[in-house]
Amino acid sequence: MIFLTLEHILTHISFSIVSIVITIHLITLLVDEIVKLSDSSKRGMIAAFFCITGLLVIRWVYSGHSPLSNLYESLIFLSWSFSIIHIVPYFKKNKNDLSIITAPSVLFTQGFATSGLLTEIHQSEILVPALQSEWLIMHVSMMVLGYAALLCGSLLSLALLVITFRKDITLFYNKNNVLNFNESFSFGEIQYMNKTNNFFGNTSFFSVKNYYRSQLIQQLDRWGYRVISIGFIFLTIGILSGAVWANEAWGSYWSWDPKEIWAFITWTVFAIYLHSRTTKKWPPANSAIVASVGFLIIWICYFGVNLLGIGLHSYGSFILMSKESL
Repeated sequence: MIFLTLEHILTHISFSIVSIVITIHLITLLVDEIVKLSDSSKRGMIAAFFCITGLLVIRWVYSGHSPLSNLYESLIFLSWSFSIIHIVPYFKKNKNDLSIITAPSVLFTQGFATSGLLTEIHQSEILVPALQSEWLIMHVSMMVLGYAALLCGSLLSLALLVITFRKDITLFYNKNNVLNFNESFSFGEIQYMNKTNNFFGNTSFFSVKNYYRSQLIQQLDRWGYRVISIGFIFLTIGILSGAVWANEAWGSYWSWDPKEIWAFITWTVFAIYLHSRTTKKWPPANSAIVASVGFLIIWICYFGVNLLGIGLHSYGSFILMSKESL
């Protein structure tokens, strides 16, 4: 009983902290000079990470198996993966340009996992025979980490497309109102203003604005490529380990199961993205379109297939509300 109470407390604490962090992010977008708020946001996200980690450890202890056996647990692990991506840049003492994406992602997954839609599978139960394998941790953890990285990279690509094709969005560099071309560029320091503002009457400002728009697009493209590359590696390892596990459990490496097919489609889409990034003839926007399509494919693979409730992964369906989400 004490474990369930601790899990419940940690779940609500982490959700509340992330909500506060997002509020702080919104404030710092409006008032960039408030350094203390930015530091509080950093500390808050680290605290949320430890809360989610504690939640997973507690669930592992009292259930007797890794907390990756159903949709609720995989969503908690997904939010933990987003928080990992959020705090990793802090180790390099750089400004976290991914925070505007990762923090809401943690809030969304955490909120959905603890919502009333999944209350029937919050309680941990004995694993079904198909999941009683040492491959469970390897396969599911790699897949979820891959999903998290690929989703973050895809959202960066979506942001790139918005900035590229929305001509009515204007950018300016906000740091003591001084434009310094020698400083390293960070798209976290860019703010958006409407064209109708009188401040945009200066012709020279438009050339500077276009410069920073170009720099922002390059930064988004570079970050998206890096994050998607990492996610693609995790996804590849997850699919390969799943094939080995499938051979042990079902006697075949590949069974054309709906989940397997959509996982392969996801892998193919992002393989095309990575290939397009090596083709100099392709502008960043074209590669970003591929990654944006991949964003939808991931959610189909992760949630959409579960709605069908058929195939070898049917125990992960919403209909049955039982044992696995991957």
